[in-house]
Order: sequence, then C-alpha cells, then structure tokens
Amino acid sequence: MRTEQTPDDLPGRAFYKLMTSVVVPRPIAWVSTTSESGVDNLAPHSFFTISCTEPPIVQFTSVGRKDSLRNAEATGEFVVNLASESLQDQVNASATDYPSHVSEFDALDIGREASTTVRPPRVADSPVAVECALHSTLRLGDSTVVFGRVLNVAVDENVLKDDGLPDVTLLRPMARLGRNEWSALGEVRGIDRIPYRP
Repeated sequence: MRTEQTPDDLPGRAFYKLMTSVVVPRPIAWVSTTSESGVDNLAPHSFFTISCTEPPIVQFTSVGRKDSLRNAEATGEFVVNLASESLQDQVNASATDYPSHVSEFDALDIGREASTTVRPPRVADSPVAVECALHSTLRLGDSTVVFGRVLNVAVDENVLKDDGLPDVTLLRPMARLGRNEWSALGEVRGIDRIPYRP
C-alpha cells in the first residue's frame, strides 16, 4: 500500500518538503558571486547538476530571488565550489539570510582565493572550483534556473588520481537529503557499463 499526494493535497511548502525528501541525494552548489558594488556572496543551492557537455554548462536553481541569482544576472559570472565534508558547518552557516551588503566570506571567516577567469572568488579550502559565465536563466514559477558556461575548473592536486581525475573518496562531497538532513559519501562501488551485443 502507498500513500499518494498531489500538489493540491499538500499546498505551498508542504509539497516542496515532500519533493526534497524523495529526490535524494542532491549535490550542493556552493555558489560564490560578487555584486555590482563589490560584495562577495556565498550560498549553497541543493538543486544543482550538469546541463550540457558541449559546450560545458552547469545549472543551479534559486528558489526565490536570492543574492546568488541577482549577482549572477548583474555581473554575468559565478563560481560553483565543491561542498566537501570538512566544510559542512561553513556551508550550512552560509545559508543564513544575511543582508545583501554582508559578505558570507567575512561574516563566517571563510577564506577566499582569486579565480582565474571570473571576478567572484573561490572558496580557498574547497577542493574544486568551477568558474562560470552566465549562459542564461529560466524562470519557473517561484524559482529561476541559472545556467553557467564553464570557463575553468580548478582542482586541488591532492585529490587527483593517476588518470588526472579527482578521487571521490578524497573529495568527500556532501549531499542534501530531506528535512535538515545531510549525507556524507557512503560506499563507493565501481560498475562498468554493459555494451549491447545483438
């Protein structure tokens, strides 16, 4: 037996809470932007993925018009920093609703480093930073999907394997689940794809 719900059964944020409890785990885009007046913003967004491979495009969703969205629209740039397990408390704290003139980097004593291709800074302690130019945005109801063309990916050499790709067990990415639940990296199992042979 199943319990079934429609958006009409659970209006407002109740259905949102159901959706974020079943679409799990969700990777976190820890997005840094810089406002037109020069304030560096940093905020986590748990609706995040790759949108396209050629050209390389990533996307995150701003539920409501948050500073990340406003700054990306105004300046055309943002950085997605990997939210690793060692940074979980800082990632969570950066979700606090600070006023636009307050930098989360400064308020939370989060170290910055200069990006290579864009103005917004990277999180110095994050093992991966994906520097993006705004490609486009798509408004969907109360949310806006932000698409960024990837200009540069900076990866800490300490998390790279011999093949030049990051080792996920060294990246230790965090994920969002339902409610206020988070998840660390669990069991990692390699499974090769099975080619079709008629």
